[in-house]
Amino acid sequence: MTPQTLSPLLCTIPLLPLAGAAINGFFGRQSSKKAISAVALVFCGLAFFVAVLIATNFSAASAPYSFPLAHWIRSGSFSVDFEFYLDQLSLVMLLVVTGVGFLIHIYSVGYMWDDDGYYRFMSYMNLFMFFMLTLVLAKNYLVMFIGWEGVGLASYLLIGYWFTKDSAAAAGKKAFIVNRIGDFGFLIALFLIIKHFGSLDFTRVFAAVQQQPVEIGGAGLLTAIGLLLMVGAAGKSAQIPLYVWLPDAMEGPTPVSALIHAATMVTAGVYMVARSSAIFERAPMAMTVVAIIGTLTALFAATIGIAQTDIKKVLAYSTVSQLGYMFMACGVGAFSAGIFHLMTHAFFKGLLFLAAGSVIHGIGGEQDMRKMGGLRVYMPWTFLTMTIATFAIAGFPPFAGFFSKDEILWKAYSSPNGSWVYWLLGVTTAFITSFYMFRLWFMTFFGDYRGATMHDGHDSRAGAHAPHGHDHGHGDPHESPWVMLGPLFVLAILSLAGGWIGIGGRFEHFLDPVLFPGIDRTGIPGAAEEVNHNVEHLLMFISVGAAALGLYCAYLLYHRLPQLPARIATSLGGLYRAVANKYYIDELYAVLFIKPVIDGSTEILWHGIDQGAIDATVNNSADAVRHVSDNVRHMQSGNLRSYAGWVAAGGAVVIAYMVWMGVR
Repeated sequence: MTPQTLSPLLCTIPLLPLAGAAINGFFGRQSSKKAISAVALVFCGLAFFVAVLIATNFSAASAPYSFPLAHWIRSGSFSVDFEFYLDQLSLVMLLVVTGVGFLIHIYSVGYMWDDDGYYRFMSYMNLFMFFMLTLVLAKNYLVMFIGWEGVGLASYLLIGYWFTKDSAAAAGKKAFIVNRIGDFGFLIALFLIIKHFGSLDFTRVFAAVQQQPVEIGGAGLLTAIGLLLMVGAAGKSAQIPLYVWLPDAMEGPTPVSALIHAATMVTAGVYMVARSSAIFERAPMAMTVVAIIGTLTALFAATIGIAQTDIKKVLAYSTVSQLGYMFMACGVGAFSAGIFHLMTHAFFKGLLFLAAGSVIHGIGGEQDMRKMGGLRVYMPWTFLTMTIATFAIAGFPPFAGFFSKDEILWKAYSSPNGSWVYWLLGVTTAFITSFYMFRLWFMTFFGDYRGATMHDGHDSRAGAHAPHGHDHGHGDPHESPWVMLGPLFVLAILSLAGGWIGIGGRFEHFLDPVLFPGIDRTGIPGAAEEVNHNVEHLLMFISVGAAALGLYCAYLLYHRLPQLPARIATSLGGLYRAVANKYYIDELYAVLFIKPVIDGSTEILWHGIDQGAIDATVNNSADAVRHVSDNVRHMQSGNLRSYAGWVAAGGAVVIAYMVWMGVR
């Protein structure tokens, strides 16, 4: 297949799930659930098929491939086209998004079958796929920003899917607002790029950046751009201090947690930083900030995961921690290691969330691990697949997580931008990760079952719905149907063998043309290579030993001596309560930003300004606009969901017009 025939296929990949979202969105209410499922799965599956077809015909010699859909913005010498683009980096993301996304769509058929808004859920899932694929296939920062904002919109719709539940609606709004904070930094970075480089096209911007000197002496233009890009990435990928939205996002159905908050959307920030590697390499100060934020986030979130009892909250903080690993890798210049971990994390974390959903489904919607136990007897296939994922995330060989995590830790130690401090904190995080994941494993699957065997109804928070008429929610815990177990087995295989692609540096060398253009990374002297290998092997054994120690501690506390954790928690007192309450960060943010406390004098001053100046001005001018506003007020419902729907509809119309213009 020639580049001329390969490039046009790029535009079909995001447009296929967009078509599925539109069909189910407009006609799903009157359709049967089988028809809704067929539309959602066929269009998403076709996108994956086309992605595989492109991957099998991908030629590194001919890359990158591009396909302009339409001319877009023309203003003097500045121009932006709506154009898709494929190179080694976007190919990896393309396969991860479509492959894992398709498996989660299949799982959703069983998990959400009895939900009254099933058509709406599947439409939102397809819409998310469209925006995420737009993000990863963008040829310039502006098209990337469209996908960036689109996945934020789709995330809001999916997190708050059960919008009649106050906590779900609040979680959706929280995710939407916190991400807007990060997006503000992203936008300022784009304005700086336009002003100083006159383009947003990746090829032109990075070529211009290559001509800039490395900003060793201090902060300059590239440092400012890099830091602002990191602000955007911190919002989307839940890094300190903007991580607070992701744990609350567990209010959405479990397939949403797997798709958005494990495999795809939250990795968009990592992808954007890796895509902008040319900028960060010439801004050492910005890279240091990325490494510090990533390392601290990895350790901080891992400590919170130790004391959580909600099975999805444990996995949520684990996601924040693993994203920190990816940023640590990018911050020390190991961009390929960060993308490698992004890929393996999509496999094992997607599997962990889906297996957790299988557990929740099988016990009537319960999410508290203290009310589980002994489930390996009732749910052997879920137990098997979740075991593989747990060993993978803990970093045991030969599972996928071992290869990517070991690569990050080695680069954190040996890279010119690295430090033994990063490595030490990374190994400590690896120990904590192993401990809280095996804590989850033992509490869920071992010992005696601690929950009730009879349930009335179901907990819509967990999305526990009966697939295909199965009498869910009554009787003993039971295994999930095969429509849910099938994706678990595929992801289990990938969680086991998916990291083998990195053996011998093959994955790193595949990404070199994108992340290290024009740099020859071969020719290292043999003696130095031998010393490095010896040190690398030593550090590898230490990291595996840390994982084994975490497993042993979890076994001792939660299987061998199950009464001991309560005694330790009591003895730790306030420290344990602080960890269990997530260091009261949400409460602190509420005091500082949501409901700030103001002293009496400030309150009196503001009261006078508010009533004496602002209110008087507004009230006096209100009559002048009342008649005009009365005619248009019916357009404003005050419902954020309604506004989001109009934004999505408008975006779809604009993109459809661009596609039509591009194929004329």
